[in-house]
Amino acid sequence: MTPCTARDAHRILSAAAGLARTSPYELAAAMAAGTRGTPVPVHLERAVRRAVEAARAPVPAAKLPTALVPSRVRTEEVLTHLRACQSRLSAAPDDPDALRAMDDAAYTLCVLMGRRSVPEAVLVALNYLAVSTGGPAGTRDASLPCPPG
Repeated sequence: MTPCTARDAHRILSAAAGLARTSPYELAAAMAAGTRGTPVPVHLERAVRRAVEAARAPVPAAKLPTALVPSRVRTEEVLTHLRACQSRLSAAPDDPDALRAMDDAAYTLCVLMGRRSVPEAVLVALNYLAVSTGGPAGTRDASLPCPPG
């Protein structure tokens, strides 16, 4: 849908999976099946389109916090932790400790980015990291996660 690096593709796929409330692996499998003629569910297709649009659009200065801006390193740490929690929760969906860790990581990201929803916080974090590296959306080079919901 858009030319990008492998890291950007992973970031877009992760963001789309979060928007669709599914794992990146399930989303990738559905998209791959779509290339073989299997219809891609509408909600997955919409999530991918939204993630691609977000990756292409620069973050307006008004969308970034003005008083306190989180460090790039801390933002990457929280997103990496969120991905690890997502993987752990995917492996053991009934594990209360995994659910608690995922909730804590999601809450931390929302607070860090000043957003109320996890998908929005992830997209703002991804765009914030893109702006902080100085490259346009199609040339960013940070590997970042995205949680479900």
